[in-house]
Amino acid sequence: MVRQFETLYSAPKTLQATFLERYTDNGRVTRADAGTAYFRRPGKMRWEYHSPDDSLFLVDGKSAWFYVPADHTVTRVPAKQSSDWRTPLALLVGGSKLSRVCSAVYLATTEAPQKSGSVVLFCAVKGAEGGKAHAPDREAAAETRGDAAFLEIDSTTGILNRVLIKQPGGAAIEFKFANWQFDQPLPESLFHFAPSPGTAIVNGELPSSESRVNP
Repeated sequence: MVRQFETLYSAPKTLQATFLERYTDNGRVTRADAGTAYFRRPGKMRWEYHSPDDSLFLVDGKSAWFYVPADHTVTRVPAKQSSDWRTPLALLVGGSKLSRVCSAVYLATTEAPQKSGSVVLFCAVKGAEGGKAHAPDREAAAETRGDAAFLEIDSTTGILNRVLIKQPGGAAIEFKFANWQFDQPLPESLFHFAPSPGTAIVNGELPSSESRVNP
């Protein structure tokens, strides 16, 4: 499954998909956002949010930007210093090697697939402890630490359907993808942020997931 996924996503220079992003707290949905994500090698991505509010998350290869048009403010941080939860998905534009993020990959034992014909893989995030523990134990331990990552992949095509990141205290962030398009002619300008007149640029850490859950 890992080879199939990596083979599918390693060849294209650009990727595009629609997404649904959900935050849950002990199974209760606290926020849901939707939009379109674009990826371009090497190391660039653009997340356009259209529902319920317009916003933009963009990585141009050097900086990560978070822009809310209604606030006329953009936050900028060096991409390598960003702890944003979308950053691990940069593996899609970094060669698609799961080994860039995961020290090991296992069939998940605590998370079931949501789509028929899919399998769920547990990613033992690099730098985390417990990678050699028994499957249920290492997944539970990862959830406690906040580095439990699961990938739902179509077992026939290798298509990435879902990414789930479980956090301590029962919180979780989920990305569902659809309508993947490969090697679309995406212009380079799509991955550069040009502030409109009157936009304030703030250098610092990007808004946390908690601030997006409770805006």
